[in-house]
Amino acid sequence: MFVLVAVICSLLLFPADATKAQDLKRITMGYPSLAFTQSHIWVAKEQGLFKRYGLDVDPIFLRGGQVATQALAAGEPPIVNVGTVIQANLTGYNLVLIASMENKFYQLVFVRPGITSLEQLKGKKLGISGFGSITHYAAQILLKHLNLEVNKDVVLVPGGPDAERLGAMSAGTVDASFFNLSTAPIARKMGFVDLLQIADLGVEVQGNGLATSRAYLKSNRDTVKNALKGYLEGIHFIHANKAESQKVFAKYMRTSDAAVLESSYQNYVKTIPKRPAFTPKGIQFILDMLAPQMPQAKSAKPEQFFDASLMNELDKEGFFGELAKRYGGR
Repeated sequence: MFVLVAVICSLLLFPADATKAQDLKRITMGYPSLAFTQSHIWVAKEQGLFKRYGLDVDPIFLRGGQVATQALAAGEPPIVNVGTVIQANLTGYNLVLIASMENKFYQLVFVRPGITSLEQLKGKKLGISGFGSITHYAAQILLKHLNLEVNKDVVLVPGGPDAERLGAMSAGTVDASFFNLSTAPIARKMGFVDLLQIADLGVEVQGNGLATSRAYLKSNRDTVKNALKGYLEGIHFIHANKAESQKVFAKYMRTSDAAVLESSYQNYVKTIPKRPAFTPKGIQFILDMLAPQMPQAKSAKPEQFFDASLMNELDKEGFFGELAKRYGGR
């Protein structure tokens, strides 16, 4: 009798919290860098936005696009914020983008002191995070612009995340590298000079986006849709709430540097759209770059690599209108 009374009392005291905790579905969601381009995942987690849609999301840092794509192909995490799914698909993995956040690469080309022009990169070592990553594609765009060839004119050196490549530049292991807009203030303080932003070359590409496998999407469509809702609301929250967003930036980027946080926020609202759109032209550009090494890329079509159905559903359901009312703007 005493036990029964205790159980009833506990339910009366904590009914909402207990039910809510039981109803949440726990999933992991990966991200490949500590840059602001990943921050809507962090903010959606910290502000309880995923929970609004029935999910308890555990963000997982995966140390670069190549590692993140490999993890997604292996099925854990089942959802990753990454754009480099094209090469994986061409080698037999059935991955798909369900949202696309970037159609340009905003990485900056930083060089060691003594290098004053991009042409001086000939004969030098250029750091990238890994082969098959966004920095790898950025390197290909840069070298094509300069009429330089990989290995013959410039050696690409895989070096992991930004912090590790900064260390490699300091040690002289590499002569130049690409850094995101969050890392740029730190690179400048260390005495490195940025000579170009890849986006300024005017090349449309497929950058970061929310990706999963077609198998997971088919068997867990509601989960993926709810994850996408939280992801999109995170974007709107950041656009509307600077101070709260910067606190989350500081936690996940592991910095209290005011210049880094300010630069990250300002560049976020400048480059991350509230309403993402796929870029078939950008995917085709990646396919064209891959074609010399992967003949199967020649016959591939951009539509093979993205599924717009969830975005279309949310549009028809008025989801974007609800976010506009909640956070202001369009």
